[in-house]
Amino acid sequence: MPHSSSSASAHRTLVLGGARSGKSAFAEELAAKAGGPVRYLATAVPDPADLDFAERIAKHRSRRPESWSTVESADPATVLTEPTLPSNPPGSTLIDDIGTWLTTRIDAREAWDAPRGTISADTDALVAAVAAYPYHLVIVTPEVGMGVIPATRSGRLFRDEIGALNQRLAQVCDEAYFVVAGIPLRLK
Repeated sequence: MPHSSSSASAHRTLVLGGARSGKSAFAEELAAKAGGPVRYLATAVPDPADLDFAERIAKHRSRRPESWSTVESADPATVLTEPTLPSNPPGSTLIDDIGTWLTTRIDAREAWDAPRGTISADTDALVAAVAAYPYHLVIVTPEVGMGVIPATRSGRLFRDEIGALNQRLAQVCDEAYFVVAGIPLRLK
């Protein structure tokens, strides 16, 4: 189904890539190039005991200009549907990233051992919010389906859920890029 924009200023871009591919840095460039203020939706929920992940978050924070507003531990489906005053629309909204959001939703629903589709209400709400968002939007998401089949059920569940969600997001986005070794390849 082709995407139809609800506003002339609406433009949605999906940025996919593997771990350490450069997808976040590329998405940050796209958000900055759009002009105007940037609102950064950080979806990670930090675990104080996970020092490696805390270091990753710190690196992302250090790259962001101080002028950007940041919403920490954001649920993008909720934030994107909040009313915005027409006199003060955001320049760009950047979501980084859908993989950490998905993990949080699976955790919240205790769905790691549940049947596939347990988080459908969450993914449906996200896709609907992205499709209806009337401003410039850049979404970062991992592409994890190009490697070894995970040995654990939870690994396979995540791989399958993110793959299906990425397909749905790509359908409602105006453009999509795949970042490999720091090089963005335009898909759509």
